[in-house]
Amino acid sequence: MKRHLLAVILIVLPILGFSQQQDAWVYLTDKQNVPAALADPITILTQKAVDRKNAHGVVIDERDVPVNENYISQLKAQSGILVLAKSKWFNAVHIRGTETDINALFELSFVSSIDFADKSLNSSKSTQQKKASKLQETLTTFNYGSALNQIQMFNGDQLHLADYTGTGMTVAVLDAGFPNVNAMTSFQRLRNGGHILSEYDFVNRDADVYTNTTSNHGTMVLSTMAGYVDNQYVGTAPDADYYLFITEDGLNENPVEESYWVEAAERADSLGVDVINSSLGYGSFYDNPNYNYAISDFDGLTIYITRGANIAYEKGLLIVNSAGNEDNAGVNAPADSQYVFSIGAVDASGNYASFSSVGSSMQPTQKPDVVAQGEASFVINQNDVIGTANGTSFSSPIMAGGIACLWQALPNKTNTEIMQLVRESASQYNNPDYFLGYGIPDLKLAFDNGTIQEEEFEDINLYPNPTKEKVYFTIPSSEGVTNVLIFDILGKLVFNINLDENNNYIDLSSLSKGIYITKVKSKSILKSFKIIKY
Repeated sequence: MKRHLLAVILIVLPILGFSQQQDAWVYLTDKQNVPAALADPITILTQKAVDRKNAHGVVIDERDVPVNENYISQLKAQSGILVLAKSKWFNAVHIRGTETDINALFELSFVSSIDFADKSLNSSKSTQQKKASKLQETLTTFNYGSALNQIQMFNGDQLHLADYTGTGMTVAVLDAGFPNVNAMTSFQRLRNGGHILSEYDFVNRDADVYTNTTSNHGTMVLSTMAGYVDNQYVGTAPDADYYLFITEDGLNENPVEESYWVEAAERADSLGVDVINSSLGYGSFYDNPNYNYAISDFDGLTIYITRGANIAYEKGLLIVNSAGNEDNAGVNAPADSQYVFSIGAVDASGNYASFSSVGSSMQPTQKPDVVAQGEASFVINQNDVIGTANGTSFSSPIMAGGIACLWQALPNKTNTEIMQLVRESASQYNNPDYFLGYGIPDLKLAFDNGTIQEEEFEDINLYPNPTKEKVYFTIPSSEGVTNVLIFDILGKLVFNINLDENNNYIDLSSLSKGIYITKVKSKSILKSFKIIKY
């Protein structure tokens, strides 16, 4: 009798354990260095695979780029989570764990959505609910020390509290030298985390940016974003990834520096950089005065570096640039561009700093855009000493770090939308001037407004696509019943079905491989999709 009971227990226990475990697909927000991979596909595919695709006219796209292994490592480190498989085509990971542990993954910034294998569980949590929590849950707490005022001024610390500290965002710093960044204790946290991705000196054409001692400017600029001294100093984006590029020749003033800058911006684009911080300005103070631009050239369209910045914007980068330290002499290039987010300077109390460049009607849009603390900004110099320095050179990276955190929090926004959200959150948005622009931003308000916009404009989408069997539709509850029509390539209707947020999928396994046209119609949305069935 005991033997039989033991056998029952051995059978029942695994069943009970199995019932508590759930399988799910975790869809991720992005991939790493997609532009670079697509530009050089041999880094992600074999030559034979590339040749086959080219021979048959098959496009190499983002689906061919591997899943971000750093994201997978973070998933594996989560309590109770077992990672079983991954898919680059779906940018998804198959996991196993309890419902509670799986739902906890929504707190990871890089998790876009979760699809439980048990579909009845999918209504219990949503990405929108994750965002709707706004900034109520305290996840990351720093003691900013002397850097407190310059981040609190625009509520950047509130983003940190919500665990938006720059993780997954990539910033290129275009500057002068970065002496001792590779050895200073203030950047040890940055180095230990592998957050310095690469370096290059465009002036001297080598990869050593640390021994260039003509200027320590880049070191101080980087410290405002990435510096960390426990209980004494925290930068505005301490967990972002950074590329360090020297484009400024500390010994000479020559237009070739504009060309170095454009080269670096091009490389940043190819590497998948999100934000460029440029605490540099050109156009008026060249060693050869014949090279100086006329005042009328600062129109956001003419100067070489500005035209390069405009293309960088078109490519999707967000360029944050110092307005300049020329007060009434006006903003420098590329800050004159309407597509560059130009930052002026204020003191610790939010008052205009007398050196900060003043905008004019010469620029096509309001300049500066906004301001941050640039007078008596706290920085860390190449000797690992915390002190103060003046200049829009520091108000710019202080704000750039905050913007990187905001974009991490609102990953679906474009560079244009992020800049506008920051402008609209600023203290004098309705009454801008040429001294403070739109004023001092409130990044917490920008985040809230960005989240509200996404909730107000909920849309219908489908996934996965391409698909082998089922295709799921994300249908906002406000849309109610949605009619879905699916036609083959010849226009024959193959499905006519009504779905809603709970009954939200169609099984296409009975269809032949090919392309199908899908039309969806709900209360307020009418759209078409192309589905690839394989």
